[in-house]
Amino acid sequence: MIAEIKRRSPSKGVLDPSLDPATTARDYERGGAVALSVLTDAEFFGGSVDDLRAARDATRLPVLRKDFTVDRRDVADARLMGADAVLLIVAALGPVELIELHQQGVELGLDVLVEVHDEPELEQALQCGATLVGVNQRDLVTFEVDHARAERMAGAIPPDVVKVAESGVRAAADARRLRDAGYDAVLVGETLVIAPDRPSAVADLLTR
Repeated sequence: MIAEIKRRSPSKGVLDPSLDPATTARDYERGGAVALSVLTDAEFFGGSVDDLRAARDATRLPVLRKDFTVDRRDVADARLMGADAVLLIVAALGPVELIELHQQGVELGLDVLVEVHDEPELEQALQCGATLVGVNQRDLVTFEVDHARAERMAGAIPPDVVKVAESGVRAAADARRLRDAGYDAVLVGETLVIAPDRPSAVADLLTR
């Protein structure tokens, strides 16, 4: 479980405008999450660099900087703000940019989660040397969730690559289905943010 911290999203609007990142991070850790994803984008998600730092200081969990990484400075900023990992979205980058930013992240000691939506994007991710691949079940244009996408693509990801399923995980049955399809982790945001009891929400999703 990679548990996400965000105040709002483009698909659902405002989730929790008063969210405290430190308290939320501790709640996630108490529920059994093994990593955090923190949105630092202000315009679309209401996040900030301070949110990441607060979450990082509040727990012992590794933290993914979740943002639109499109420049070498963005990768360097992730390292400087204390992130353990950075997100690269194949759909937002050209092939050369993807390779260069992935290499930079590795050189700076960051784990690099490369996000894909279909088989051609997966091929680009593998060509850049990705060892951590996230399959986003949500369409970036329509915001619709396709639950079959992750299951379909799981078999195309090499066994030595860590597989992460993103978006659309709302119940333990969803997490079990993705586990059975071959995923090593799920990244969950909205379901946890809006839960009245966040530690229990994490624990419930992890129920085998």
